[in-house]
Amino acid sequence: MKVQIPGNFADVLTIDNAAERLDEAKEVAVAILSAGVELAPQMDHAAIFTDPPHLVAGPLKEVGYIAGWDKRCYPSPVDGQDYINVPSGLPEGHSALSNGWFRYVAVVHPVDQAARDEMLSQDYGNPFIHHLTWGIVPPKGDQNNAFEYTRTAIKFMVESREKIGRALNNAPGTLIMALPEAVVQDPRSEAMFSDCLSHLPSSNFQIETMQGDGILIQFFVLTGGRIEVALRVDTQQTFNPKSVHKISEDEISTRQTDA
Repeated sequence: MKVQIPGNFADVLTIDNAAERLDEAKEVAVAILSAGVELAPQMDHAAIFTDPPHLVAGPLKEVGYIAGWDKRCYPSPVDGQDYINVPSGLPEGHSALSNGWFRYVAVVHPVDQAARDEMLSQDYGNPFIHHLTWGIVPPKGDQNNAFEYTRTAIKFMVESREKIGRALNNAPGTLIMALPEAVVQDPRSEAMFSDCLSHLPSSNFQIETMQGDGILIQFFVLTGGRIEVALRVDTQQTFNPKSVHKISEDEISTRQTDA
């Protein structure tokens, strides 16, 4: 399936590093597809750092995004500083999706002057795209059987992580798995997790309950947290709070490098 980036991005948002990030995302998508991992046509989300937020949220509203999409905001500790992530989202079937616009945009702004100074110290500009996230097409299976489908999804993403790592010749980031509450609490889950994740060090994955239910499994594919992939199944909100905290604290920095 052919993937897309927003055809009129530069007409909507003036962001200094946008062309670089979008080109990088296209290159990564080619490698992922060549590895046999199917991607959704448009990206799952973009994370854009900005101060003030209206520099990004305002133009996105004109595209058709709904600010505060899931009625939540997500505290995001980055580089030891405090930021707030407020998502904007496009309604299902919106015409902008067919033009390659992201399903969601995380509009991330600093809480105080120290965070703003840290954000600007990276010299990418204000606003700047921190990362872009491709959506992975979910595996086939009986989604009415939450336990067995979760097993299928985890195994699928473990395999996808290995394939993508080889294709990009880059060690992928932590496998962050937000899973249905009933599955996480199921007495069989410990054995299932042990089986699915047996060859991964415990530092390479995190398991948690998906707030609002459903499945959201994600990991970064490039050093520095520039490009990410995510698998969504029947999610009711943009992100999972515990995931955002973990990813922001351990996986994200405004100081992005290749080494």
